[in-house]
Amino acid sequence: MTGGPYPAARPEISAWLEQNLDQVISWRREIHAAPELSRAEFATTAKVVDVLSGAGLNPVVLPAGTGVVCDLGPADRPRIGLRADLDALPVPEQTGLPFSSRVEGVSHSCGHDAHAAILMGVGCLLAGVEHELPFSARLIFQAAEEVMPGGALDAIDAGVTDGLARIYALHCDPHLQVGTVGLRAGALTSAADRIEVHLHGPGGHTSRPHLTSDLVYAMGVLITGLPGILARRVDPRSGTVMSWGAVHSGDAPNAIPQEGRMRGTVRTGDHAVWEELEPLVRSIVGELVAPLGVSYDLTYVRGVPPVVNDDLSIGLLRRSVAAIDPAAEVDTPQSPGGEDFAWYLEHVPGAMARLGVWPGVGPQCDLHQPNFDVDERALGIGVATLAGVILDGDLGG
Repeated sequence: MTGGPYPAARPEISAWLEQNLDQVISWRREIHAAPELSRAEFATTAKVVDVLSGAGLNPVVLPAGTGVVCDLGPADRPRIGLRADLDALPVPEQTGLPFSSRVEGVSHSCGHDAHAAILMGVGCLLAGVEHELPFSARLIFQAAEEVMPGGALDAIDAGVTDGLARIYALHCDPHLQVGTVGLRAGALTSAADRIEVHLHGPGGHTSRPHLTSDLVYAMGVLITGLPGILARRVDPRSGTVMSWGAVHSGDAPNAIPQEGRMRGTVRTGDHAVWEELEPLVRSIVGELVAPLGVSYDLTYVRGVPPVVNDDLSIGLLRRSVAAIDPAAEVDTPQSPGGEDFAWYLEHVPGAMARLGVWPGVGPQCDLHQPNFDVDERALGIGVATLAGVILDGDLGG
């Protein structure tokens, strides 16, 4: 990356960033040092309100008390939504940064501090040219992205998608180099559901499993059987993956326990498969357990659908990224991770882009790791990308 973090951005964007990028970085560091968990983002919400109000805008706190929505631009023209998330994770920070988290066991190890600062910057930039905007904009600072089924549903219930023509978001990607933006039409993330099976049996002695119901054996059948059969009941091109993350039962080596619990996730990159997963999983579990004489309770929690980027929306993002640097766009694969931005796309066409935050040297720390960090040059790229979508003046189609 040469020529600064926004070498060929539109003149009004470049001029604003030349004067204000340091302020955007400062906002990010302030939020980073004081992370707040999902639905407790009160100080972060207050910071957003303070910054946007200072720019002459009228931010409104969402009904739950965290999260902000702010409209600007001509109300008689189509409105485009821009979304950022605010919450941190219960992950201790190990970056050694001078502005590291001051909250023990909590950190912005997913980049939401950067997302929030970028959108604050976009709001302030657009506020300076509000009367010249070709579209109106709605800034959505969402709480609780990190918990299922996601704070996006609360924001949608509060009306943030009402009247939107399109909606966009960015997400930090530590596998992409700073100065690049990953774009992909179609599915970008996967649906992510949770499953818990609680098994019950009479218990007994391990020397006489034929006189009882071997609950641990039944758990073993489920451990291997459910992922294996599921993989043969859905199209392998759907990217469907079932994995167990926690299995607990018993204490004594010579006693068959009376109960056990199993917890795992079911993910798919195909929206149609996601709609069918719950009844399919319930059917397979029942078929596997039936011959073994144990009873069970199955809790299936639907998480988020896949983020499916609209073709026209990706095309408009592509134009905005090209205005920054024709070489900035890169391909990005579909992720098996979940992202509740998908809920907005159930109501409004739009797209999410991946923002490169790796400096190009050193290790590539993954999201949700204690040593995850952001190359702050990416903040300028993020501001230019989202502001460019508004200033471009094209809704496509």
